[in-house]
Amino acid sequence: ELGWTESVPYLDRPPSPLEFYREWVSPNKPCIIRNAISHWPALQKWTLAYLREVVGSKVVSVAVTPNGYADAVFQDRFVMPEERQMPFMDFLDIVEKKVTSPNVFYVQKQCSNLTEEFPELVCDVQPDIPWMSEALGKKPDAVNFWLGESAAVTSLHKDHYENLYCVVSGEKHFLLHPPSERPFIPYELYQPATYQVSEDGSFEIVDEKTADKVPWIPLDPLNPNLERYPEYAQAKPLRCTVTAGEMLYLPSLWFHHVQQSHGCVAVNYWYDMEYDLKYSYYQLLDCLTKAVEVL
Repeated sequence: ELGWTESVPYLDRPPSPLEFYREWVSPNKPCIIRNAISHWPALQKWTLAYLREVVGSKVVSVAVTPNGYADAVFQDRFVMPEERQMPFMDFLDIVEKKVTSPNVFYVQKQCSNLTEEFPELVCDVQPDIPWMSEALGKKPDAVNFWLGESAAVTSLHKDHYENLYCVVSGEKHFLLHPPSERPFIPYELYQPATYQVSEDGSFEIVDEKTADKVPWIPLDPLNPNLERYPEYAQAKPLRCTVTAGEMLYLPSLWFHHVQQSHGCVAVNYWYDMEYDLKYSYYQLLDCLTKAVEVL
């Protein structure tokens, strides 16, 4: 089915592995699952005070930007954040507004940072989601921990992962497009660059001169420039809000743009996708879209 409904459906319980694979993974359809993480100690324990006590002065990786947009197109560059190493408690001071900063801070390093940087917290969640691991016949490639300010926004993109996104506190706001809407979503090639802090505390954009250009989506789906990208008017974004205790299944290759409430805490599990007929279909669609753009 190339079409899709107008809303993301809810499941009131976690499905069986076979049910989940048949009904959701195989047809590449998203859903929000309630009562899938209600047994996690993290739901009760992970206040900012608890995180401060457990992680404390440990130095962690924090993405810092002047505008809240990391890994996004800005000034005709694909700009990555400054990866700042800082004590976790100093980061929490900023989130709790005990310290003011003109910049935007976000713990979002997607290298399985929960297990690599925050092992103290792993016992409060799960190393994997058992019914998903059984459905796919594999363990997750990465388990990531997310915590940041409301100004931190994730630009529109897609991932080659089956994603289970679990909100522990606060809310995440997703704008979604299925892979079938690829013809309406623009890509352009950009010089990669990184934000770096200058001596006066301001940011400058420094090109990664030896790196290849990066294909990225320049369009902001919240305020699309339809004069420049008229095809996007034909796209039909799906919007959903994932609240504390809920899990979003975000299928592989779905485009997504993410916002959050201030201080939202989340954990996500990335399972590598199968490079099967769905992937071949997307590659065909991508190639046809590029061919039409050339004509």
